[in-house]
Amino acid sequence: MSDNKLDQAALGRVGMMRQTQQEYYVMRLKALAGDLTSRQLACISSVAEQYGRGVVHLSTRQGVEIHYVHQDNLERAKQVLAEAGIEMGACGPRVRVIVACPGNETCRWGVIDTKEMTRELDARHFKAETPSKFKLSVTGCSHNCTKANENDIGIRGAIEPRWERESCTDCGLCLSFCPLKAIGREETNDGHGFHYAVDEEACINCSICTSLCPTSAWVVGRKGYTVFIGGTMGKVPRFASILKRIVETEEEVYELVDRAIASYRKHGLKKERFGHTIDRIGLENIMEEILEPELQHIRQH
Repeated sequence: MSDNKLDQAALGRVGMMRQTQQEYYVMRLKALAGDLTSRQLACISSVAEQYGRGVVHLSTRQGVEIHYVHQDNLERAKQVLAEAGIEMGACGPRVRVIVACPGNETCRWGVIDTKEMTRELDARHFKAETPSKFKLSVTGCSHNCTKANENDIGIRGAIEPRWERESCTDCGLCLSFCPLKAIGREETNDGHGFHYAVDEEACINCSICTSLCPTSAWVVGRKGYTVFIGGTMGKVPRFASILKRIVETEEEVYELVDRAIASYRKHGLKKERFGHTIDRIGLENIMEEILEPELQHIRQH
């Protein structure tokens, strides 16, 4: 097949990118949350041997790419991959494959089920058209392994710690455990002699105090998600801004993501990343637009 018969935009929508070598393509495969079965890995290896040059590239976003696939072999390679349940990824101005850490299924620090949330977000938004590329990340806790604050939308598991006086032996270990020194101790005149409290502004809602307290004096008060918007590590890097802390339900997270993407579509310029749209329009304005339905509900009640 000659190159002029190939629709580059259409190929980009299904994760096929032309290389520097004119007749060769990169096949970008979908590994949602970085997961593939052993059977799928074997198939990818076979396709790389048969249609590429026997090399598989692992991308920085948990993706798998097969390089040096000749344009005449693209459809056949895609068919073989599909037979093993392997979908193609995405390129261009659309929502990309979502990255995620293992979450609370296997990680001792994980606060949330990252995989379930990733599957739902994927079903709602994967390959949706946006002004520029759009990346989402779900990370299980404040260790931030999948870098929630470097994505257009990042979701991070979060807990709000609560101190229970009855269980506390005043060992003071939490003062040294807390990575942000957000826990403070005060002397009191109430007959107990001491009191521990969290500086809510400094707290990053990790689970270190609740996990490591030897007497379980620190417990989970509330558990949920922190939602970030506007991160990018592209040509003009920008750390994401916190949209909302301790979102307590999955459904509210999905609604916030829906509204954030809608806001980006409304205001974003062609090839302008979401974070740069936020800077141009104003963070307060974008946040108010995304959060307004919730604010109206609060006012009504």
